[in-house]
Amino acid sequence: MRITKRIALAASAAAFALSLGAAQAQELTLKIGTEGAYPPFNNLTPDGKLEGFDIDIAKALCDEMKAKCEFVTQDWDGIIPALQAGKFDAIIASMSITDERKQKVDFTDKYYNTPSAIVAPKDSDLKGVTKEDLAGKTIGVATSTTHYNYAEKTFTDSELKGYPSSQEYMLDLANGRLDAAEDDVVVLQQFLDSPEGACCKMVGMPSPQPVEIFGPGAGVAVRKGETDLVKKFNAAIEAIRANGKYKEINDKYFKFDVYGAES
Repeated sequence: MRITKRIALAASAAAFALSLGAAQAQELTLKIGTEGAYPPFNNLTPDGKLEGFDIDIAKALCDEMKAKCEFVTQDWDGIIPALQAGKFDAIIASMSITDERKQKVDFTDKYYNTPSAIVAPKDSDLKGVTKEDLAGKTIGVATSTTHYNYAEKTFTDSELKGYPSSQEYMLDLANGRLDAAEDDVVVLQQFLDSPEGACCKMVGMPSPQPVEIFGPGAGVAVRKGETDLVKKFNAAIEAIRANGKYKEINDKYFKFDVYGAES
């Protein structure tokens, strides 16, 4: 009886160990790539901490997926190559879902969608944001973005000046080296609300905003073919929209629903 009991206990302990090991092996571990230079969506604080809407959404999605996640900062121009090279597993960095990018990465559904806008110095004579209004003007915009693509296609009579990040064109705009700048309206409004943005004003939002350039919104990007991960993220996006977590994060940063129209 004692021998039988010992065998049973040993078998039970072994089964528990195997079960625990399997559970640990199944834990989803992800590295999330982000820029850290695009407030209020993602930004590095002076003490090196990441903050912003993208960051809080990423944490909420990871919690919903019961995934262990860590963040990796990456310059915007190299963020897709870094994903492809395996530096991280997903990009959550306000990346618009476009057909051009779909050739390189797979996307989830959108997790927000906000329009493009134009700002200029307060003493600017700009009356509008059409091609004719901006003819002969120097426009600053971050490269490798949908905003740059739109400006390049639309403002063909203007001088387009590209920058590695939004923060750099903002500095030139504040110092009088640009006539205007184009970016996401939320990013530009935060700039205008800051001491550095006291130089400038909102001119307007271009219309129409072609979906073939801007896409349906910002999504999570993963490596091509990782459909299971896309499904997990999509389920998590749907869940936080339904359980109120999305609204909690949204209201922390914005006075309106940045998700945009239901699609």
